[in-house]
Amino acid sequence: MKFLRRTSNRYSKLGKRRKKKQIWRRPTGRDNKMREKRRGYPARVSIGYKKGNKKERIIVKNPKELDKIEKNSIIIVGNIGKIKKIEIAKKAKEKNISIENMNIENFLKKNSMKKKKKIEEKKVKEKEDFQNKNESK
Repeated sequence: MKFLRRTSNRYSKLGKRRKKKQIWRRPTGRDNKMREKRRGYPARVSIGYKKGNKKERIIVKNPKELDKIEKNSIIIVGNIGKIKKIEIAKKAKEKNISIENMNIENFLKKNSMKKKKKIEEKKVKEKEDFQNKNESK
């Protein structure tokens, strides 16, 4: 992307039909819309602006969408529940696809620990219920 001076297309002194004069100058001024980064105005140079990033970001909302995705694309997990998120993470780990807004290993590790704790708590509760029923008879 080429960053142009503000209003360089209006005036010849700022570079209308003169490529050398179209160099970037920082927009200043109290009511300057470009300085305020308003929508519909030209892009402004800023730290973190990825010039050469041509990779497409794909939002994934269910595990079936991972089948259509190629390896070099960037994946973002959408606003979904934990069960589907776990399925997507497992499938992405199998296919060796990285997810931008999730560390797959840490996420799976954390949730598998929680799942194990829940299963153990459920077993303990079932044993207690079973013992209470036997005592009441």
